[in-house]
Amino acid sequence: MTTKNIVVVGAGYAGVSATKFMAKKLKKDQDVTITLIDRHSYHTMMTELHEVAGGRVEPTAIQYDLQRLFSRKKNVKLVTDTVTGIDKEAKKVLTQQGSYDFDYLVLGMGGEPNDFGTPGVKEHGFTLWSFEDSIRIREHIERTVALAALEPDAEKRKAMLTFVVCGSGFTGIEMVGELIDWKDRLAQDYKLDPSEFTLKVVEALPTILNMLNRNDADKAVRYLEKKNVELVLNSPIVEVDEDHIKLKDGSTIPTYTLIWTAGVKATSDAADFGLEAARGQRLVANEYMEAKGYEDKNIYIIGDQVYYEEQPNTPTPQIVQAAEQTGHCAASNIVSAIKGDGEKHKFKSNYQGFMVSVGSKWGVAELFGKIHLSGFLAMIMKHIVNLKYFFDIRSGYYMFQYMMHEFFHIKDDRNVARGHSSRYGNVLWSVPLRIFYGLVWFIEAFKKIVGNGEVLKPSTWFGEGSWFTGNSVFPWTWDYAASATATTGSSAADAVGGASATVASTVASTADVASAASGAGEAATNGGGEAVAQAAHFGLSYAYGEEPMAVLDKAPDWFSSIMKVMMPNMDVAMFFQKFMVFVEIGIALCLMAGLFTWLMSGTTIVLVAMFCMSGMFYWVNIWFIPVAFALMNGSGRAVGLDRWVIPWIQKKLGGWWYGKPKSMYGRNDA
Repeated sequence: MTTKNIVVVGAGYAGVSATKFMAKKLKKDQDVTITLIDRHSYHTMMTELHEVAGGRVEPTAIQYDLQRLFSRKKNVKLVTDTVTGIDKEAKKVLTQQGSYDFDYLVLGMGGEPNDFGTPGVKEHGFTLWSFEDSIRIREHIERTVALAALEPDAEKRKAMLTFVVCGSGFTGIEMVGELIDWKDRLAQDYKLDPSEFTLKVVEALPTILNMLNRNDADKAVRYLEKKNVELVLNSPIVEVDEDHIKLKDGSTIPTYTLIWTAGVKATSDAADFGLEAARGQRLVANEYMEAKGYEDKNIYIIGDQVYYEEQPNTPTPQIVQAAEQTGHCAASNIVSAIKGDGEKHKFKSNYQGFMVSVGSKWGVAELFGKIHLSGFLAMIMKHIVNLKYFFDIRSGYYMFQYMMHEFFHIKDDRNVARGHSSRYGNVLWSVPLRIFYGLVWFIEAFKKIVGNGEVLKPSTWFGEGSWFTGNSVFPWTWDYAASATATTGSSAADAVGGASATVASTVASTADVASAASGAGEAATNGGGEAVAQAAHFGLSYAYGEEPMAVLDKAPDWFSSIMKVMMPNMDVAMFFQKFMVFVEIGIALCLMAGLFTWLMSGTTIVLVAMFCMSGMFYWVNIWFIPVAFALMNGSGRAVGLDRWVIPWIQKKLGGWWYGKPKSMYGRNDA
């Protein structure tokens, strides 16, 4: 059987999308191998580069290891190498380390910054188009601010604290938005006044964010002006020097930091591949994403590298949506060709909108051409779109990591929740609450074991009044007891009444309202043996002499119906009842030891909800739920076993499921 070799060059949005699609569709084809080649061993989330450059998140937050993305795809081979050329006749991909035969080739090597030949940009400017670029900008800004804090010359100090972004597209505006948020922290760290910082956006056109609806773009203009960002419009940069930039009108702006985001072109690495190129070095493809002139060689172009005119003189935009969709189109055509089960798929774009963040808390969005959002809602939508991306590439691991980095592992309130969701707090002070909470569970479970027996005499445990003797206390099982008693000739009503008494006694124990029961007994004695009924009072803490109110008087019919299916007879119900005691003891011990605290707290919430639905829980103990939520914030990692157990489990499970991430693939892992 002849093996079909598919080679994908580039692990950007387009390459990952295409590889994922083909790996899934061809997983049953044992004669197909997909080789993904990239110069890095990781995929970079390019849309979030500004967050690293602007000091919001750590560099690893946007770096997704290819082994973790493709570990379960047995038909994908990863190679870390640099492609140097293509032998189109021999159908080989040439790299620095060797060569790879292909039957189908997908080129998705992405783009690079376009400085339009402006003098000094390469020598003195900073681009933002790679993971390395973001690190370089971040380190330069921190170093420059540190030096400025010690600079005695006022003019030079002002120039050092002037940060200029060239270009007002999405990347430029998002970059200046990060600087808006970051400058306060930089000022505090280096003992400066935030007012000493100057932020500018220089744009050759008269308007900014020209891919957006004009009303949405104008909202961004007003926000930037409110944050004291100076917009220098109609001002092309003609020269860049170490300590200043020169504009077309002859004026200069003193600065030591110019971040160039004014243009993008296809990567120059593909310039010598011998394929037809258009403006911006982009490689020309037909409507099937096949390289023009080499349709018979099965060479496809995708992502920022492809030049395909959807409309006359209007090529596919160099955005993530276009990258993924061109990748999907090429992958679909390759799958159809290998399976021989369909016609070629023409590229048809479906751009669902555009979003831009201006810092961590504010943004603008245009969806489906008719929905316009700004501020908080726009930022929420951007996070939703990013989470959808992880769903599309089937990476639950990095979806979780994204949420941790964006919502929980964040400093200086730099997220859409304004820091309220940050885990950077001292969880040590929640330890007493965790231990007390576990103790509460333990005592309640222990009472169900002891029943009417004596605590210090184990021989009296598991008897009368415990959850291990008699009938089930669950209200939907009362009719079991009634039916059983009726069968022996006793009164069904008496049976139900007896079962009800047992339930009432046990529920009182569970809710820890012994004092209420005592009050009721005293009332009965004073009344000459006649029971005195008390009205239940709503309250979130027990008031002496009052009868506490249950969350629900009785279990809803729909809930009882579900429980009757789960517990169809008394034997099954008693098994669940006994098992529940041991579950509570397990929860108690884990909480006190700080072991699996998040899981145990989540289980507590579920159990309390079920007790509430059963009519077996009082409002005075509803604090069980908010305490459980509070303990989910890493409480077990302070004076608890979670500090060691959880990292160990993560390491072992991660190694088993994903394998071991490496700095380079393709050499020793064949």
